[in-house]
Amino acid sequence: MGYLLYSFILFERMTRCSADSLKDLQTTVGEMLDSNTTKTLHEGNVANNSSWGSVSIGFSITMMITGLVGNSLALILVYISYRKKENKRKRSFLLCIGSLALIDLFGQLLTSPVVISVYRNGLEWKQLDPSGKLCSFFGVCMTTFGLCALFLASTMAIERAMAITNPHWYSNHMKTRVTKQTLAVILLLVFFFALLPIVGVGKYTLQWPGTWCFINTGDTEVPGNRFFAITFALLGIFSLLVTFSCNVVTIRGLIIRCKTKSGTSQSSKQWERLTTETVIQLLGIMCVLLICWSPLLGLMLRMISTHVSSKECISKDSTSNHISNSDAHFDCDFFLTAIRLASLNQILDPWVYLLLREILLRKFCLVANAVSNCSTEDHKEAQTALKKQKQDLPKSQSS
Repeated sequence: MGYLLYSFILFERMTRCSADSLKDLQTTVGEMLDSNTTKTLHEGNVANNSSWGSVSIGFSITMMITGLVGNSLALILVYISYRKKENKRKRSFLLCIGSLALIDLFGQLLTSPVVISVYRNGLEWKQLDPSGKLCSFFGVCMTTFGLCALFLASTMAIERAMAITNPHWYSNHMKTRVTKQTLAVILLLVFFFALLPIVGVGKYTLQWPGTWCFINTGDTEVPGNRFFAITFALLGIFSLLVTFSCNVVTIRGLIIRCKTKSGTSQSSKQWERLTTETVIQLLGIMCVLLICWSPLLGLMLRMISTHVSSKECISKDSTSNHISNSDAHFDCDFFLTAIRLASLNQILDPWVYLLLREILLRKFCLVANAVSNCSTEDHKEAQTALKKQKQDLPKSQSS
């Protein structure tokens, strides 16, 4: 009996040991699988980040170089035109274009090197900016140069509308001194508005994918954050509406004056050519502004209404399967595309306002005039031949 009891106890201990060893083996295998899976995912994320970074840094460098070249050329052309005596009436408009090119140039110089440095650092903003002061500086630059570009576009649209619809008042009251004062007031007001998050109204935060800083759209815990973000979006939309409305008024006034001055004289032909150039330029300006700025401003209002903040964007790689998070991640990706479109406006501004007018529009108008002249000459030759046939017809009948 004692032998059987001893055998039973021994068998139970062996069973427990085998069970414990099996559990340990399962735990070890699970840890190995988890470590291999984590390592694989980490390597995949590193590969994706490296490929993403290589593409993005190339995109940022291309945008910076293109913007610097275009705005520098625009500044040179504006300076040469401003020094000419025959361009005294255009000096107000040239001041606006020169200010826009200068603002776009400084916007590229102050923001693009930061983005490129972050990409080269492996998308780690905190290593580059542990105190957060660079993020605030970047946000101030984005807000200042973005709103200044929009307001300067509105100022030029208002200036053109006044020059076309009421030329006598414009020539008597619109002096270069008034233009300089207006530009200075716009720059100061926008700069003070951009400093509001520095004094506690709103906040500039790191945005997805961690390479730039901008207005925080969905954080309601920060005092004045919702007010600051909504004000920025509404100011941008208001500027677009003013620019669009004034350009429509200018185009309408140009067409009316072109119809009243239609004729065969040299001055009327020159006026038609200038009208064609200006209308094409204004249409290009409106298209560029709407394409570059409408997605960003509209998406900002959407993210504010849905309370999507940059925290949800930065935590994009977290393991969450909620539908709301997927929608937020989609907004964050589209927000990055929208801000790149708005940055693209800094590159396109000197071309649509000045460079394309000097290079392409005149050639386009020359081709159009050549085609129209050829068609009118062919029409005149056909009419002359028809008259000769009518004159020769009675002679042949009499003979």
